[in-house]
Amino acid sequence: MRAHFASFGRTTVAAAALAIASLVVAAPVIAKDKEKEAPKVTNSAEFSKVAGPFQKTFGEVQAKKGKIADADFAAAAAALVPELAKLEPNVKSPLDRLIFGDWQRQIGTWTSDNALMTRGLQNMLDSGQLQPNLVATVSAMLGQMAYVAKDYPTAIKVLSPLMANPAVDDAVPQMLAESYASSGQPKQGLDALKSAIAARKAAGKDAPEEWYTRGNRIAYAAKLNAESTEWALLLVAAYPSPMNWLGATQLVRNGASNFGGPEELDVSRLMDQTGALKLEPKYVEREYVAYLQAIDARRFPGEAVRIAEQGIATGALKADDTFVKDSLAQARPRVAADKASLPSLAKEAAAAPSGKVAANAADTLLSYGEAAQADTLYTMALAKGGIDAEKDRVMTRLGIAQIDEGKYAEAKATLANVGGPRAAIAQLWAIYADQKAAGK
Repeated sequence: MRAHFASFGRTTVAAAALAIASLVVAAPVIAKDKEKEAPKVTNSAEFSKVAGPFQKTFGEVQAKKGKIADADFAAAAAALVPELAKLEPNVKSPLDRLIFGDWQRQIGTWTSDNALMTRGLQNMLDSGQLQPNLVATVSAMLGQMAYVAKDYPTAIKVLSPLMANPAVDDAVPQMLAESYASSGQPKQGLDALKSAIAARKAAGKDAPEEWYTRGNRIAYAAKLNAESTEWALLLVAAYPSPMNWLGATQLVRNGASNFGGPEELDVSRLMDQTGALKLEPKYVEREYVAYLQAIDARRFPGEAVRIAEQGIATGALKADDTFVKDSLAQARPRVAADKASLPSLAKEAAAAPSGKVAANAADTLLSYGEAAQADTLYTMALAKGGIDAEKDRVMTRLGIAQIDEGKYAEAKATLANVGGPRAAIAQLWAIYADQKAAGK
């Protein structure tokens, strides 16, 4: 990723320069002890002797801002740079450093001298005399300057303490995370974003969506599969838009090395329920194809017909496409007989010694949207046993059936017991259950 202001918005942290452009640097108020008065923070005699004349010249140049051509103002400001350098040996006290640093900052801004501006910000921070409300502002500005200069160690050092501040500018945690990532420490960058998110939540505020997408991109770029899945879940939990649901389900699927047709099917079903498949055709054409491939038109013909026709209606699938035509040709003739068999499934399941018949019957019922009956048969399958190899599939689909019934708490409890390659699928469905329970 390019190190550039625009990645985070020039009007965010960069605008902080305006916030302190008229900063009046003065000795801070020191609280008085009842027994004795604390020593006052003052300028050194050496600095006071030379600062007065420079302040006069500085003020004269400052007064010209906006009244003369920009190039002329920049030239006048540049003439202050060597005079400013002459003052530096006389900087002795903390207050000297604060005032001198602020001059460096302002002149650096006027002359577009980032190095001078950076030294000024560092001096202001190092003085220890900044008003508390300005410490975060100056730190953010200094961190931004370091980030743009690709001085990542400095950016990390300066920006890290700001993560606990819920009022930190939205761009700051992203710059810190990118600084870590650019230094070969992506996991530390993700931890920094988590800290910032936690601080916002503790303050009763929402973290911006960009923090989650930033974490998602950093994890994905670093090929951290577990973290990519984690940030996909965090993103869709905080911002459940159809597009984010599409991205989250794709990441979970693509990050798994042992997904088969049944796993693909349950991910595709979630895309359908969350509205992800209603996005523009260019985003979901492949998802409809993957869904149809996972369904198996011979086993779940009713669902195959529904999804194929939905894809055609939305423009994501073409009715004359060979694959679509073949899927419908296989599925449509089977639907009537398949539906006619539904009433007998419960009896067959109850009579079977193993839970496998009940699990398969429940799968068929779920594909037709018969959630309550599917719930009963999945529960029967688990009680009868003999489905150890399929237990995670059965638990996942029992949770889906319970969500369809509106039994959200029960669904979450069920999905929490899903392990193996289906664990991430179950987590996605559990997030969806939370959102349905909240009326989202």
